[in-house]
Amino acid sequence: MLKIDIVRIDVPSRKTCEVIDYVAEEIPLQIVINKTPYATLRCSPSNLKELAIGHLLSEGILKSVDEIEGLSLSEEETVCRVKLKKDISADKRLRLSRSFSRVIFSACGGRLPFRSVGRQPKIQSDLIVKAEVIMQGVGRLNSDAKIFRKTGGVHVAAMYLSDGTLKALAEDVGRHNAVDKVIGACALDNTAFSRCFLALSGRLSGDIVLKAARVGLPIVGSLAAAIDSGIAVAKNAHLTLIGFVRGNRMNVYSVPERISF
Repeated sequence: MLKIDIVRIDVPSRKTCEVIDYVAEEIPLQIVINKTPYATLRCSPSNLKELAIGHLLSEGILKSVDEIEGLSLSEEETVCRVKLKKDISADKRLRLSRSFSRVIFSACGGRLPFRSVGRQPKIQSDLIVKAEVIMQGVGRLNSDAKIFRKTGGVHVAAMYLSDGTLKALAEDVGRHNAVDKVIGACALDNTAFSRCFLALSGRLSGDIVLKAARVGLPIVGSLAAAIDSGIAVAKNAHLTLIGFVRGNRMNVYSVPERISF
């Protein structure tokens, strides 16, 4: 967060005053795989290692953290260098990730590889979570998000176990980054994604849902709405997708049998 001086205007009283306010900060993070620059992410300056690992997992570049031989972060240069084990071809992984046509979404510039969606494995999970646990997990996002409470300028995501135990929480200016950060944190902690559910504050678009499906998350719930691409990916992957988790209600768009009372 950054402190800045602003002029606050109260329209009804027609008064102005100078105050100090907080704004969300954004930096570039470059990810280098072996010696090949992979991507530069615009992100909040926190949990950068988790962001890099979560992004590579959720984009299908990595299959697990066991494929990593070395990981280093230069905070001065904001560069995260990921060294893969010798038996893994970084060039081949990168070529495969770019071999399909992509559609650029209106939602934060996300990209969904439509041709690869049909090849995603169905999520095989017997996880059942109580509706009340989902409500509580999603409901506490904004109260637990310290940067959001001060700036209102970030998204928040969290990973919970089926009993509601919080495993990871992250905030970022990008909703994709927030999701990647909690995925990365849980992967580095050897958390089994098949026993967890993901909660987030942003829209459930196809690219967001595909990130969850790639790592085997069976349930995703959000304060916000789902759009048709997100519902399509969820149904294809046999993932339970829940939107508008607010008050005492929620909308379940797919595989409702994983939710119990």
